Amino acid sequence: MGRSKLDKFKDNELSRYVVQPGKKIFEQIKGNWRNLYFKNENDLVLELACGRGEYTIGLARAFPDRNFIGVDIKGPRIWRGMKTAEEEKLINTGFLRGHIQNLEACFDDNEVDEIWITFPDPRPKGRDERRRLTHPRFLDIYRNILKPGGQVRLKTDNHDLFEYSLEVLSSEGDVLDLVFTRDLYNSKYLAEHYGIQTNYEKRYLEEGTEIKYLKFRFNAHDGI
Repeated sequence: MGRSKLDKFKDNELSRYVVQPGKKIFEQIKGNWRNLYFKNENDLVLELACGRGEYTIGLARAFPDRNFIGVDIKGPRIWRGMKTAEEEKLINTGFLRGHIQNLEACFDDNEVDEIWITFPDPRPKGRDERRRLTHPRFLDIYRNILKPGGQVRLKTDNHDLFEYSLEVLSSEGDVLDLVFTRDLYNSKYLAEHYGIQTNYEKRYLEEGTEIKYLKFRFNAHDGI
């Protein structure tokens, strides 16, 4: 029998793998992920809108010398990634339950080395444009918490979100080294997804949908 939502919420409350409001560490974590949570000085990589954490877990398996944090507001989704991390005793993995627009409350300036955005909600309605994770207001957050030269990567099946993202990025004056493909699986960038596929991605591929991918970095912050 599967766990109920209430059971999953309770599991998240008890698990060291989940940082969320109500836990003491949540109030202390900004600027302290390496020393309080991971106990090392390795690179810090975020997966935003991580869902079940397939990418967080996959990257943690592939790169044991880097730290990975999945971020999502949905506790029952995070629970699946948390349970996998527990079962496999992944010491370079964590999950943050919270809204992505509040990232700066949990990460200090220049604390993060890389950001992955994997199959986010495309928010197709015009009134929801500000909720798209490549909207300029989110880019402002990323540029603040990223180290100079830190990369942002996006994978999506959604044509409109991808084209919107390219348009926004082309208008940002400090975006460097933007590369992209509208068909990842028939491109020279295929190896960059490390063979990791989310459940959504597998379904899209079975349906014949092309997967889009881009990456970029910001120019060094002013004064750095």
